[in-house]
Amino acid sequence: MVEDDVKIATAVKRGLEAEGFAVEVAFDGDNGFWLATEGSYDLIVLDIMLPKRNGFQVCRDIRAAGDWTPILMLTAKDGKLDEAEALDTGADDYLTKPFSFPVLVSRVRALLRRTGGGSPAPVTAGDVAIEPARRQARRGDSDVQLTAREFDVLEYLIRRAGEVIAKREILAGVWDFDFVGDPNIVEVYIGRLRRKLDDGDGSSVIETVRGVGYRMVP
Repeated sequence: MVEDDVKIATAVKRGLEAEGFAVEVAFDGDNGFWLATEGSYDLIVLDIMLPKRNGFQVCRDIRAAGDWTPILMLTAKDGKLDEAEALDTGADDYLTKPFSFPVLVSRVRALLRRTGGGSPAPVTAGDVAIEPARRQARRGDSDVQLTAREFDVLEYLIRRAGEVIAKREILAGVWDFDFVGDPNIVEVYIGRLRRKLDDGDGSSVIETVRGVGYRMVP
């Protein structure tokens, strides 16, 4: 993360680490560029208004160096021209301050899914397991055949097993951010997952918390 505001950098670093990410922080553009090109990272979160070298320059220089690590611009500059310049210089996504932390985490995960950042280890909740690298799911000893979107929804839920997740969070974390369809599509996919995962004993591995959202049984 390249961010010159110490309070924001500290808060985001702490929050991302709580979500299971390892985070390094640079507080100016020069150090951010050095870290990005000398280290090996799955994702770069980059501010625009930075001392020594602004975020546009850092992004452009990273791409010029042949480094195509996903870059998420996180900035107070909310103009359309700023967003266009960020994307034109090589950024993959753009999020303005003030921002919702769950949305930031969702965008980070979405970028990593789209760019294949690393080979994630298997994840389990109870007797349900997924292998993200191979995009396979199992319940107990049985394979569960899922479509690509069903797998994405299950992965989003299982990585936050035990948490109650609002429908809008699932929509933002799994579907594209410019999705303009019916948000009830989430309910459709939850229903499909239940039919494929549940064993018919009357209980479900995905609970509905009325008025709030859904919870993967840990």
